[in-house]
Amino acid sequence: MATRSQKRLMREKADMDKAGMFGVEVSHSPAGVRWFVVVQGAEGTFYHGEAFRLQFTFSEDYPIEAPEVIFLQPAPVHPHIYSNGHICLSILYDGWSPALRVDSVCMSILSMLSSAEAKKPPDDNDSYVRNCSSNPKQTRWDFHDTKV
Repeated sequence: MATRSQKRLMREKADMDKAGMFGVEVSHSPAGVRWFVVVQGAEGTFYHGEAFRLQFTFSEDYPIEAPEVIFLQPAPVHPHIYSNGHICLSILYDGWSPALRVDSVCMSILSMLSSAEAKKPPDDNDSYVRNCSSNPKQTRWDFHDTKV
């Protein structure tokens, strides 16, 4: 019998396949269910014509607990995306709500990319990447810049 988390993910996958906005691959690992989602940079932005792969890792507590979301390499160069793929976006951490879905997270990330005023890494990229955990959910993020 499928768990509540598995049922929710099956519904979300079916909805995303039907909408056709994102390419989704699903795999299973000891760490949980893992999705790979391809997002395309929006027309008229610095990222137009570029495709990026996001990795979503879901625990059995999804959607109560947020998935771990990172960009696979090469990650976009952006003030809120670290070179190791970690993303500084509140809805992935403290701002998570069980009402959010994978497609809404993807749209938020695309919106963040689209609002970039320049292609530049975070100011603290080197020190963060050198000292961070492999899981971005272990980071104590400071969400102070809402305009990028």
